[in-house]
Amino acid sequence: MTQSIETVRVHRQAHAFAELAMQLHDSTTTTETADAVVRFAIPAVACDHAGIALQDADGVITIGTVSSDVARELYALQIGHGDGPMIAAMQHGVVLHIPNSAAETRWPAWSRAAVAAGVGSVVHLALQAGNSTLGALSLSKQAYDGFSADDLAIAHVLARHAAIAVATAQRREVMTTKVDARKLVGQAMGILMERHDLDADRAFAVLRRYAEEYDLKLQQVAEQVVAGRRFTRPKPSAPTDLHAAG
Repeated sequence: MTQSIETVRVHRQAHAFAELAMQLHDSTTTTETADAVVRFAIPAVACDHAGIALQDADGVITIGTVSSDVARELYALQIGHGDGPMIAAMQHGVVLHIPNSAAETRWPAWSRAAVAAGVGSVVHLALQAGNSTLGALSLSKQAYDGFSADDLAIAHVLARHAAIAVATAQRREVMTTKVDARKLVGQAMGILMERHDLDADRAFAVLRRYAEEYDLKLQQVAEQVVAGRRFTRPKPSAPTDLHAAG
C-alpha cells in the first residue's frame, strides 16, 4: 500500500511539472514566466509565500513577482540594504535554506523582519543559466523547520525549470526589442527618403550622424524622426532638426 501511495504521488508531481512546462513554454514575457512559477510553487511545496527576484547583466536586483505583501516587503528590505539571504543566494549561486528565521544571525535586520511577518523558515534558490545568475526563487513557510526533504527536492527541480524559462523569456524579449528597433529605424529612413529625396544609404547615414553628434542611440534618433520632434540641444555645426537633414 505504501508503495502504491508513493507511486501515485510521484505521478501527480510529474503531471504537475509537465503542465507547468507547457505554461512556461506559452509564456511570452519574463513577468508571465515568473508569475507561472510562483503560482505553481505555492501548492507544490505547500508554502505560504513565494517570489522571484531578478538580476540584470549589471547586477541590479529587482522584484520580479511575489505572491503576497510579506514576500514583497522582505524582498524590498534586502534590496534596500543590499544584503540578506536572497542576495547571498544570488551572489554565490547557491541554495540557501534557513530552517529557523528567529535563530538566523548572519542577517539580523532580515531575521527581525521575517519573525515580525510570521515567517518561520525560508529557502532561496539561485536561478542559474550557464554561467549567469538570473535571479532567485524564494519560498517561505510560517512554521519553523517547515521544509521537508521532499519539499526541498521539489524546490530544486522547480528552480531549474524557472531558470531555463526565465532565460528563454529574456532572450525572446531582447529579440523582440531588436526587431522593434529595426522597424523603427526603417520607418525613420523611409520618412527621410520621401521628404528629402534620399536613397537608403544616405538616409541611414543621416540617422547615424545625428546619433553620433548628440550621443544618442540610433533608435532614439529614429523615434524623434517618426514623432516629428526637434532636438533641444543643437550644435552650431549641425541643423536644428532632422527634417532639415536633406
